[in-house]
Amino acid sequence: MGILAVLALPLLLLGISGIIYIYQSVRWLLSKSAVQNKVVVITDAISGLGKECSRVFHAGGARLVLCGRTWEKLEALYNALISVADPSMTYAPKLILLDISDINCIQDVAKEILNCYGCVDILVNNASMKVKGAVQSISLELDKKIMDANYFGPITLTKAILPNMISRKTGQIVLINSIQGKIGIPFHAAYAASKHAAVGFFDCLRAEMEEFNISVGTVNPTFICSYHHQPAAGNWEASIWKFFFRKVAYGVHPVEVAEEVLRTVSSKKQEVLMANPIPRAAVYIRTFFPELFFAIVASGIREKPKTKEEN
Repeated sequence: MGILAVLALPLLLLGISGIIYIYQSVRWLLSKSAVQNKVVVITDAISGLGKECSRVFHAGGARLVLCGRTWEKLEALYNALISVADPSMTYAPKLILLDISDINCIQDVAKEILNCYGCVDILVNNASMKVKGAVQSISLELDKKIMDANYFGPITLTKAILPNMISRKTGQIVLINSIQGKIGIPFHAAYAASKHAAVGFFDCLRAEMEEFNISVGTVNPTFICSYHHQPAAGNWEASIWKFFFRKVAYGVHPVEVAEEVLRTVSSKKQEVLMANPIPRAAVYIRTFFPELFFAIVASGIREKPKTKEEN
């Protein structure tokens, strides 16, 4: 009896772990089956996150249309995908050149996308551009460039694809956005503004598209780290601001975000916030205790970084 009492807790934990593992495995298989044979368009597929989204959707048997600015990188991604996939279970991806910040070309590119399979089932708006710097150091030209890449580009492509979805009364649109679409971080004004604008647009779109059976979801990570990201030199803990908004392990890994995008599609989630408790709490503090939030933001500013642009 004594031995059974000692073993009870470990056996219980083992049983619970097994159930969780089975549940997650079944959920993952269901997520993959939900995109089988679906036409999935991924913008900026050549980025770190774009590659991972391409990988998980390709493994799920989706008919991929991969968009990117560089043909050589698209071909490299194509070769990487078909080299590890079972050709009897997957489709060879279609490749489309697209610079999402070039608004004038998007309508023609959208026609090219639709010509691939005649329809689009899932549109993943992944392309994004970042800039870091004090407001007064960012030119209006750069502000407009950021808005084109993060707001006008995605909504222009979405509007070009929507008539096809509406006519079929089916479809899914996913925006990979940022926590900065919920809260503003100093020295990221242009980026945060574009992400706020995108959230507003897709929130309205979600309500408008309900009657057409078209789902709209947004995935908002804190920030997406590189594959081999290392912390920058200096005293990271010195800034209250940095401590308040940092992500454990220096960001969300692209694999983690890509898998969440797949789950968002399969479950038709409306909004996902990928953040540890500290930045997650910041979103609620901004909503319910704005004065406290603004005080924390102001106290966290230590120095003005140089302007830095990143695709």
